[in-house]
Amino acid sequence: MSPEDFDKLIPEIPSCALNCLTTLIHNTSCTFGDLPCMCDDEEYFDAGTICVRAHCMMSEALKTMNLTQTACGRPYRDESGQYTSMNIASGVVTILLVIARLFFKRYLSDNGQIGPDDWVIFAAIVISVPAIVINQVGLVGHGIGKDIWTLPAPELPLFAKFFFIGEVFYLVQMSLVKLSLSLFYLYVFPGPNIRRLLIGTAIFNIVFGVVFVITAMTQCVPLDYYWAQYYDYPPKGRCFDLNAFAWANAGLGLAVDVWMIILPLIQIKRLNLHWKKKIGVVVMFILGTFVSIISLLRLKSVIFFAELINPTWDQWNVAWWSTMEVNIGIICTCLPTVRLILQRMFPKILSSGDEQSNDARLSRAGGTSSRGETQRPTFLVELSTTTLATDARSSYKHFDN
Repeated sequence: MSPEDFDKLIPEIPSCALNCLTTLIHNTSCTFGDLPCMCDDEEYFDAGTICVRAHCMMSEALKTMNLTQTACGRPYRDESGQYTSMNIASGVVTILLVIARLFFKRYLSDNGQIGPDDWVIFAAIVISVPAIVINQVGLVGHGIGKDIWTLPAPELPLFAKFFFIGEVFYLVQMSLVKLSLSLFYLYVFPGPNIRRLLIGTAIFNIVFGVVFVITAMTQCVPLDYYWAQYYDYPPKGRCFDLNAFAWANAGLGLAVDVWMIILPLIQIKRLNLHWKKKIGVVVMFILGTFVSIISLLRLKSVIFFAELINPTWDQWNVAWWSTMEVNIGIICTCLPTVRLILQRMFPKILSSGDEQSNDARLSRAGGTSSRGETQRPTFLVELSTTTLATDARSSYKHFDN
């Protein structure tokens, strides 16, 4: 764009925005009208965007950003398609795995019982269905992955409202995932010492979830200020430090993930088992570290959560990693049952001769061994290795007495 064209553009810029741009230019080495210099100065553009959003109505701010970005030749960006593919694909896989888990437990396992951890993960998947719809219709449909200045002004409050709902759903689902794992471990390890730790962990996960869900739903006063701030009229309200909230939730959540990985690994180390069996169990738990890795990536994406000047673009990372974290977390809770299903489908490949001749059919809920003994459910039985279960029982008696 030539200087003459830029001069023609100036009358189209709202006066509130023009005041910001002409005032802030004195903080740079550019002169007003030197478009190449102004466009290359990212600090000037960011400061101008903040000033315009603070002093103009939303429609005026969007018009200004659209004019200036177009004048600078900024490319049109749209990553909503990637989010759509991930949201639908991971959501469908997660739902199908949970259905397979519950069907196997109810109709194909020996006792036909669905445990407390199964019911909790079922609750998480019930929430997943509307969450997928909200992600698609609410976020993708209202601008996620696009620059804010390419959207009509009425889209932004709707985007913020659906993002708020998705945030609450995320907190509820992740709390249920952690609670389900805690309850599963209570079946896994029979020792009284570890059970006290696990009961405490389960209680902490419940309190953790309740506190953060309530905090999220009261983070702005009044509540609708969360999305009303994007309307043209000057909204009245305030929100507490959203950065602190996002960091506290992400940081504590990551700490709980690490804790729930360390607990079973310590117990497995103490068991008097053959090293090959230990490796098999450890590999199962190490797969759960994927959730922690995703939690870490999500933590990185919320660094500037409350200081966004381009929310529909900048919050794409938060939405992406939050959706991934929920779905991978649910999938990880289904891995033990998935192994049992695969072992039932391919017994010659996934079962050793000893396992096939023993009670490989025993599920987590317990059963009767070939010796006629009723055995307490353990994770080692979940892995369909009865000899492993026997070793684990004797190990726990040794360490907990």
